[in-house]
Amino acid sequence: MSTPRFLTLPDGVCQTQVETSVGKFAALEALPVSGIPERWPALLVPGLTGSKEDFIAIMQSLALSGRRIIAIDMRGQFETPGPDDPGAYTCAALGDDVDELAAVLGEGGPVHLVGHSFGGLVSREAVIDGRTKFASFTLMDAGPAAIVGRRQETGRTIINELPLGVEHIWSSRLEADAVAAGVPEEIVCFLRKRLMSNSVTGLTVMAEEVLTARDRTDELAEIAVPTLVIYGEGDDGWPPHIQADMAGRLNAECIVVPGAMHSPAVEAPETTAAALTRFWNAAESRYRTL
Repeated sequence: MSTPRFLTLPDGVCQTQVETSVGKFAALEALPVSGIPERWPALLVPGLTGSKEDFIAIMQSLALSGRRIIAIDMRGQFETPGPDDPGAYTCAALGDDVDELAAVLGEGGPVHLVGHSFGGLVSREAVIDGRTKFASFTLMDAGPAAIVGRRQETGRTIINELPLGVEHIWSSRLEADAVAAGVPEEIVCFLRKRLMSNSVTGLTVMAEEVLTARDRTDELAEIAVPTLVIYGEGDDGWPPHIQADMAGRLNAECIVVPGAMHSPAVEAPETTAAALTRFWNAAESRYRTL
């Protein structure tokens, strides 16, 4: 579970909603503190048990380069409502939502797309389906197929214990983990509220999706979009060597973030923001010279 280290919104960052043809999505929006956005915008998609708040620490820095930055809660996640229909939470269905969000954010123009963990698998669907011309695509701590390692066990736990209720998962496991890790009380309260606000159907299906995702790397490689693979050196989701191999298959730039594990936007925000900004600037320069 990605754990923000603070919740106070920096200057230039505010809560908002993005209205699309498929519904409203809760979001955080960052704009340059001075001036207007002159570069192409970016859309940030969180992981399975995460939310838009996972990107708080990098949003101001990303916006300072002259961009509008939008981080969302996916359908059925935290403050974005979702239906009871299991079909609404597959990677393909959530990828359709990403296309809709990009259309609104980009107003018909290019958008940089970042998907963290399960959000990377969802965002990959939007890139492959070809409906949107993305300026670039970043896979952040997201592997080529089903998740492995310790976080694989977390996904199985969610599926096995959800019939007992979300409160059971929190009180029997996640709360103790957060307290043992020294997470401040304010953040622990937020983590509980976030988990309890998720659609139970959504959590179940998303967990199944991340445990059974098939490898679509070859299909993604056929899409002409600048791609970045970035991950923490100690990632405990998809092992670093698996992500490095994926980057090679994609002919993508690969960045390892020192001192980070599965959430570099939280654990190493300055390094992560600088890497994204440099990659986005380079992608825009190449695009404009074509």
